[in-house]
Amino acid sequence: MTARRETPPASGNDLFGGSVTDTTGSESTHSGRGHAPTQPLADRLRPTTLDDVVGQQQLLGPTGALTLMLERGTLASLILWGGPGVGKTTIARLLAKAANLRFVQLSAVFSGVADLKKAFDEARRFAESGRGTLLFVDEIHRFNRAQQDGFLPVVENGTVVLVGATTENPSFALNSALLSRCQVMVLRRLDDPALEALLVRAEEETRRTLPLTESARATLRAMADGDGRYLLNMVEQILSLKTEKPLDPQELARILAKRAVLYDKDREEHYNLISALHKSLRGSDPDAALYWFARMLEGGEDPRYIARRLTRFAAEDVGMADPSALPLAIAAWETYERLGSPEGELALAQLVVHLGTAPKSNAVYKAYGAARRAAKATGSLMPPAHILNAPTKLMKEIGYGDGYQYDHDTEESFSGQNYFPDDMKRQNFYNPKGLGFEREVRRRLDTWAGIRASRAKQGKQE
Repeated sequence: MTARRETPPASGNDLFGGSVTDTTGSESTHSGRGHAPTQPLADRLRPTTLDDVVGQQQLLGPTGALTLMLERGTLASLILWGGPGVGKTTIARLLAKAANLRFVQLSAVFSGVADLKKAFDEARRFAESGRGTLLFVDEIHRFNRAQQDGFLPVVENGTVVLVGATTENPSFALNSALLSRCQVMVLRRLDDPALEALLVRAEEETRRTLPLTESARATLRAMADGDGRYLLNMVEQILSLKTEKPLDPQELARILAKRAVLYDKDREEHYNLISALHKSLRGSDPDAALYWFARMLEGGEDPRYIARRLTRFAAEDVGMADPSALPLAIAAWETYERLGSPEGELALAQLVVHLGTAPKSNAVYKAYGAARRAAKATGSLMPPAHILNAPTKLMKEIGYGDGYQYDHDTEESFSGQNYFPDDMKRQNFYNPKGLGFEREVRRRLDTWAGIRASRAKQGKQE
């Protein structure tokens, strides 16, 4: 990836009104000198080397995927997948610098086919003179399939090293052809130590100590919700205050607006959280389940959707271990419909706790699946004649209902007769686990199985 530095051709304008970003990856240091007064703190603190990037050790540490890639002297086309403010753009710039590639940036929000074609043509001209191009495409998931297909030939022939950034799950947002030509790198939300490192850098850059108590400092990091850019924007607001004593968490919360919860009701975060809720319930952890339930509500999820999924859980994962779970789910759902928010949400919270603490059994769920498979496999076998009704003389004459035993007239109110088709062996679909109410169900089934076997033996002897 070592290449000669050539004088670049004039670059075209993008839809921001300025030229397409075209740099060699050089950055100013964050020493506090030479910055415009209005330059945002997040931009002033932008790392100048990959070693300066915080929170992404899995990619940039000594054994990180990107570190090893650069050490081998090859930089593949990449998809950087992560939330806002975790360093996607910064990493792309620094990769271009480390690989000695010219850096060109486009945004899928404002760019179209003409912008892509212009960037590809310029990359070809530079390639002819021995200079490679890293094309960074922000919000790449916003390009449609046809636009995404436009990257394929230039990625395949090495005209550009494509680095796309997305906040959406690439499996859903990008087409398979493009994904097969790129490596997906997952960027983590910034954890507490990474956010604290940013606060220390901000204090060094501004040469001021944040007027916060230790607990307020922790609150500030929590309010950032893993977004480094948002954290530094809040730091600027705090430093602009005139305060005589350090702020406590309550005062900090009054001054700063809370970051909106990251949640999209029809995309990956939606499915991630409902999965977390479902599995917390299945794992009998009502506290974790309540947390994910609250997270979904705080994110703006429709409580009716949660009610529907909780009702499904009652049937699928609790089942006969607690037969009251399903009617309680319906009651909680109806309560919400009658009361609305926020009162009705308490009924759903009660349901969450009930389901989380209930004994669990998927025996009915598994039995239903096994019965369906058997029904498909056996076609249209008739029921045995003795359990068929005989409302006409002809039906009686040909044996319908002949030999049927009325169970209520037997000693144990159980006849033990066969109810499967004559040409089908008896099958055991339902196997209760013996938890909760299913302990009693298991006892009954075992008792009836014994009676059935005893009467079948008697029938053979007769």
